[in-house]
Amino acid sequence: MNKTDLIDHIAQQADISKAAAGRALDAVINGVKGTLKKGGSVTLVGFGTFAVGKRAARTGRNPRTGDAIKIKAAKIPKFRPGKALKDALN
Repeated sequence: MNKTDLIDHIAQQADISKAAAGRALDAVINGVKGTLKKGGSVTLVGFGTFAVGKRAARTGRNPRTGDAIKIKAAKIPKFRPGKALKDALN
């Protein structure tokens, strides 16, 4: 499923226009993104939790030359599924 398919599904399930469903989906995505950017987390009970994780700096290898390279520390988004989502899949 891609973003267009998801917008179609939201529009059909909520009985709203595709334009309104697109704006709603964009608002949700921007809300999650903004909260994660501030270092917070977003919990949707029954679905899961979006949070920010930290990846430490490390030394890697250039696959072409084999030279050692330094990889900077980074913040990464993480998703931990909730119990209801896990149960729905099994």
